[in-house]
Amino acid sequence: MTTRDIVQIALFAALMAVLAIFPPIMIPALGVPVTAQSLGPLLAGGILGARRGGLSMLLFVALVALGLPLLSGGRGGLATLVGPWSGYICGWVAAAFVTGFLTERFWRRINVVTAFAITAFAGIGVVYAIGVPWFAAMSGMPLPQAFAASAIAFIPGDVVKAAVAALAIVAVKRSYPLIEARVQGRG
Repeated sequence: MTTRDIVQIALFAALMAVLAIFPPIMIPALGVPVTAQSLGPLLAGGILGARRGGLSMLLFVALVALGLPLLSGGRGGLATLVGPWSGYICGWVAAAFVTGFLTERFWRRINVVTAFAITAFAGIGVVYAIGVPWFAAMSGMPLPQAFAASAIAFIPGDVVKAAVAALAIVAVKRSYPLIEARVQGRG
């Protein structure tokens, strides 16, 4: 790992902290905010690739676990990572990795449509695949009710975040690609 890799990983972990500054939109019935932070893993994976993107989210989650108030609303500490909603936070690591992995694999064909498909799959599919069962286990709800209670209201916002991430990935690919060198080295 180069110094440049470490700086990029730290930069995207910091970006996650910055995304927490955007005011959350509270869903009164759920008592959980819709935040801009779920955009971060999609950007990290799509711009840095699987390894560096996943490591940036792992660093961010580790900093939260250490108590830094980096989550929306100034939350941090181990308690934020063991509640019913914390599966979604842990899903950010996997989402960044999967976004990066798929972006690397389809790099030569990346356009807004393929980038959106990748970010939607990772940002909605992967995060929810981790978050919903975690929520079900922690709340004692069956999976269908857990999905209805913890995911449905967030899907429209996550679709918008996937679109924003797709536009950013394509713009960065055109202007300053960080993944290209890795892909060109493969046959």
